Amino acid sequence: MNTHHMYDAHDLLQLWWTVPAGLALLGYALSLAGLTPARRAVWTTARIVSVEQPAHGASKYPGIPVTVAFPHPAGGPDVVLPNTGKHGHTFTEAWVGREVAVRHPRGRPDRFRVVLDTVPDRSGRGTPNCAVALLLVGLVVHATVLWGYPWALLGFGALLTVFTATGADLRNVRLRAALLADGVAVAVPARVVAVTRDVHTDGEGEEIVNHAPVIVFTTAEGIRMTVLCREGVPKPRSSLGRDLTIHYAPAAPRVYTPDLAAEHRDNEGTLGVVVLVLIAGVAATVTGATLLWRQ
Repeated sequence: MNTHHMYDAHDLLQLWWTVPAGLALLGYALSLAGLTPARRAVWTTARIVSVEQPAHGASKYPGIPVTVAFPHPAGGPDVVLPNTGKHGHTFTEAWVGREVAVRHPRGRPDRFRVVLDTVPDRSGRGTPNCAVALLLVGLVVHATVLWGYPWALLGFGALLTVFTATGADLRNVRLRAALLADGVAVAVPARVVAVTRDVHTDGEGEEIVNHAPVIVFTTAEGIRMTVLCREGVPKPRSSLGRDLTIHYAPAAPRVYTPDLAAEHRDNEGTLGVVVLVLIAGVAATVTGATLLWRQ
């Protein structure tokens, strides 16, 4: 056996980190130069001009059918086009007048895409950020293989702490808790006008049927809301025509719940899990650093 070739292969494997690092640098360079599809696209603000009701028994994945209007890039009348679930993000909460960001290639407004989370899309840094995350995880694994498990505790503990503390889950839960707090949320009557149906097959070949009620209600401000409610409605399969009470946030009507008490319990449970994960991450980091210091 040629040991020279073995060492060459081993040396090449040691350079694995250059791949994600190179992809990240390339992605950031393209973003700064404005050469990513998101940076080259035309961005504008669209508004919903009509809302349709999803068909009873249809799939929930196309979302709520709406028609959006946005300024024509060449001037003239607004572009008015339907969003049928094939133009970027789908709507699970819709009302006439809702404004959203859209982007499209230059000269092709018909190829528009709805963008509900504009931060990673507009900057074009979503992909290089993922490459950096993979690089960090890989570096921790590499250090663990070379130098032992204390590096796993230190590295994964630090990553877990940072990702959890800065993640969107914690921000979203805290925001929903504030918007739907007692004395802030407003209760209005609502009605289930359709129930979507989707069939999935589990690993054992058995069918799992998922139902999501489509609910209509009018806010105290006179806004007629159509929402696709994925949880919180008891026995959703047989909920067609049922009258409900919806609690929503006046400052953000797309934040709502059919069960305020359950919403509070879920938020508290999620926050509890996040706190436990943070404690675990900090404990692992401290333990790893202590073991390395004692070596």
